[in-house]
Amino acid sequence: MSKPVYGRVLLKLSGEILAGERGFGVDPVKAKALADEVKSVRDLGVEVGVVIGGGNIIRGELAEVQGMDRVSADYLGMLATIINAITLQDALEKIACQTRTLTAISISQLAEPYIRRRAVRHLEKGRVAILAGGTGNPYFSTDTAAVLRATEIEAEAVMKGTKVDGVYDKDPMKSDDAKKFDNISYKEVIESDLKVMDMTAITMARENDLPIVVFDVNCPGNLKKILEGNNLGTTVGAL
Repeated sequence: MSKPVYGRVLLKLSGEILAGERGFGVDPVKAKALADEVKSVRDLGVEVGVVIGGGNIIRGELAEVQGMDRVSADYLGMLATIINAITLQDALEKIACQTRTLTAISISQLAEPYIRRRAVRHLEKGRVAILAGGTGNPYFSTDTAAVLRATEIEAEAVMKGTKVDGVYDKDPMKSDDAKKFDNISYKEVIESDLKVMDMTAITMARENDLPIVVFDVNCPGNLKKILEGNNLGTTVGAL
């Protein structure tokens, strides 16, 4: 087998992905499916970090609209990411994939504190490192946390698993004539206001020359196929 395209990646998942067909909460069947995807690329020899959102439980910005203090709501969102991280960790360990969860918020009964050198050491030992708790600060999305952590652990790319098969010039769910990009520059994403990630995340990725690969994570085997060199999804980079 040829060498994987990337040796170390950061997989970014939304909390909504973990909810599966339910649309909220945690679907154990979906957690198992995601764990299988992660293990498949770990078995290729790829070092895998994971950042997962908490939108299936609570979203800070929406809670603010409903009358909650934004800072408090964002901290609840960080706790939600830890719930999802432990869920994914459990699913991974049930299929014999060594995993560690590290959090930006101290919660020692459940996970290790996030320390960059410790996270890198886990990756080097072949463990999947789930990096939870966002950045540990309010007002920052898990998209930004994903790019920040990817930069810190020296990942070669961010693999953003979504419900669509790449980046389009318009919403493919609403427009039949939506055009899919195989490759697109950070500049084009920013200027066209394409909803790949928030602007802070895209800007940070551009500053660190960190590719973002957007793909359909609901299609079994896609993540492995991309890392084996198949041209799937959309790569955002410095074209």
